[in-house]
Amino acid sequence: MSLALSSTALRFAAVGVVNTLIDIGLFVLLHERLGIVLANFVSTCAGMTFSFVVNGLFTFGARRLTLRHALLFLATTGLTMWVVQPIVILLVFQLIDVAWFAKLTGVAACFVVNFVSYRLVVWPITDRPRVEKQAASESAQRA
Repeated sequence: MSLALSSTALRFAAVGVVNTLIDIGLFVLLHERLGIVLANFVSTCAGMTFSFVVNGLFTFGARRLTLRHALLFLATTGLTMWVVQPIVILLVFQLIDVAWFAKLTGVAACFVVNFVSYRLVVWPITDRPRVEKQAASESAQRA
């Protein structure tokens, strides 16, 4: 793994920890009142908003956030968070009647899919400033 990719992955993981705390915290607070599917929708919306801003600017180094970024982010993250994650949560919840564990399993299942989607689709390396691309290339050559 190149230095540029590993530092990006570390930033993504750090943002993911905070994002996950927001997501799970809201889910735990809301699931008894709203049910697990609606609570998941609300908690993921809050987490996604945080994730879009911080991952875009901090993790993937976008100079600014654009409508294109927002639409691609919503499409990729929406698919994983509103389709994949609820399916995982419902399946795990049926097997093990523990809502927080089902939610945590859903989060884990989506972590890798989101990173790859953001790196390849939402904020591909071509969106980064030329200096960063050159540094990444030089790091890759040394590895």
